[in-house]
Parts: sequence; structure tokens; C-alpha cells
Amino acid sequence: MRAPIIGITTYLEQAQTGVWDVRAAFLPEVYLESVTSAGGIAVLLPPQPVSEEIIDRVLDSIDGLVLSGGADVDPALYGEAPHKATAAPRTDRDTWETALIRRAVERKVPFLGICRGAQLLNVALGGTLHQHLPDIVGSEKYQPAPAEFGPVGVFVSRESRLGGVLGRTALNLNVQCYHHQALDRVADGLTVTALSEDGIIEAVELADVPFGIAVQWHPEQDAADRRLFAGLVEAAR
Repeated sequence: MRAPIIGITTYLEQAQTGVWDVRAAFLPEVYLESVTSAGGIAVLLPPQPVSEEIIDRVLDSIDGLVLSGGADVDPALYGEAPHKATAAPRTDRDTWETALIRRAVERKVPFLGICRGAQLLNVALGGTLHQHLPDIVGSEKYQPAPAEFGPVGVFVSRESRLGGVLGRTALNLNVQCYHHQALDRVADGLTVTALSEDGIIEAVELADVPFGIAVQWHPEQDAADRRLFAGLVEAAR
């Protein structure tokens, strides 16, 4: 069978390379490696103008979708004022990814949401977010320092699709987290499938999509464990 094409959403930020300092679309290489090592073909989907025609043309061209991590989702999208710790919104990215995931759900395109991707999925379908986890859990263990991932223990529901992908004999995981926000009110249609030791939602899934899983942790950071990407690629075939 042909290798499936997996679209991955990207950052659009000011970036430096050589003598240039310009706005650029970019993505950490580990996302690409995670897709290609699982047998997929990675293509990048940077923020750009949105229309129904554009979104459908993109989804016509891919077999699966990854919503990558990145900046905070704009709290205005779920009716809240920004917390003092919430970063300035990236409205172009929010608009692009919201349109992509809503249409992908309608068309039942297999998808994997990662960190921001899980949060964006929840907001796009009508849920809300906790804007700053230290206010809730009393520590910064989910984002211990700039560019430093925090190990967090999570329990995965045995009967979930996520549990099936990971293997139901090993459902107590130690995962790499880097998020100061998290899902609060869960959108209709989403099912919580993993919780941290202190009750923070770490994964949700959408039952009526062939592969519709979103996790708050960063599976791309663990080169020894690419089961989620393998599951997405297999579903996309």
C-alpha cells in the first residue's frame, strides 16, 4: 500500500537563520521524524488564508492530520479574558487550525492532537481551558522551566482507543509535558481517556472518527515510543 500523506500544522513566527531575521513557517524536526519513522509522508501546513474551498482542497490532499504544539490558544475563542500568564494570541494560527480540525472531524479524517493541538481541538468543538495550571495544582511540574519538559505520570483508560494504541498492559505512563494550560470543560463528543496523578486531563478522543486522539503530552519527544504516530499512519492508510 502507498505511504499515507500526513499534514502537520506549523508555527508562523519571527525566526533567525543565517543572516536573515524574518517571519517564517517552521516546525521542530522531531515531528517530521515521528511521522516518517512510522511510515508516513510528512507535509507542512502553515497558517494561511482560510475559506471552505481552501480547507477542503487541503484535506483532499492528505490522509491524516497532526495538530502540533505551540502558543496558547486565544481565550477569546472560549469567552474568557486573558490570564496574566497567557501569551499573546496567534490569531492566524487559531483561525487556520480551527477551520482544519472542524472540517476534518466532519469528513472523518484521522487526526492526532499534541499539546496545543489537544487544547485547540477542545476549544474548536466548544470546550474551555484552564489558562494557568500552577493556579490549580500549586506547582509548575507541567512546564518546569523554559525549554524543559516535565515528566508526569498519567493513567490511561483501559477501554479507550488510546489504550488500545498504547497497549492495554501498560497504561500507567510517564510522559513528557510542556504545557501551562489544560482542558477545563470538555467539549461535547470528546471523551476523557487519560488523567494525570492530580486529575488534570491529559488525553481525549473522538469516537466517530477512525482515529481521533489528542494528548496534552509530547509523544514526538520520545524516539523510543512512536506508537501514537504509528496508529495515526495506520488509520490513514
